[in-house]
Amino acid sequence: MNLRSFQLSDIHAVTSIWQLTASRQREQETLKILSKQLACDRDLVVVAETEGRVVGAIVGTMEKDTGFFYCLAVHPEFQGCGVGRQLAELLEKRFYSKGVRRIQVMVDEGTEKLFPFYRHLGYQGTCQSSILEKKWLYNLQNVLDSAN
Repeated sequence: MNLRSFQLSDIHAVTSIWQLTASRQREQETLKILSKQLACDRDLVVVAETEGRVVGAIVGTMEKDTGFFYCLAVHPEFQGCGVGRQLAELLEKRFYSKGVRRIQVMVDEGTEKLFPFYRHLGYQGTCQSSILEKKWLYNLQNVLDSAN
């Protein structure tokens, strides 16, 4: 599997995956976020491809030192094969290289099925039950403490 930044030629494959995995309203919202993010920072829109076929995508956005996961989608034929995990991990690395210290994931009616997935990746609920987040500073501190 190859993970890479989104290219304009990926638009049809990515929107097809969104159509299979998201509501129509969610798909339209995601297209707006995608357009805005591509104008700002293409590195935060990542696709997974296998044998030349796009099988998953994730869109990230940033506000100061907080990163946001938006619309992780994997083609149903490839769900459960590690595609989503690899996309999330690469986006986390890209966020970290840009100075992000905290990542938030909004979980709503259209994405509640991803709640266990993000929990498995180490995201924890905050005081708002619809937000999961991972704090980089805390995780890095743990790594630094165990190294000494």
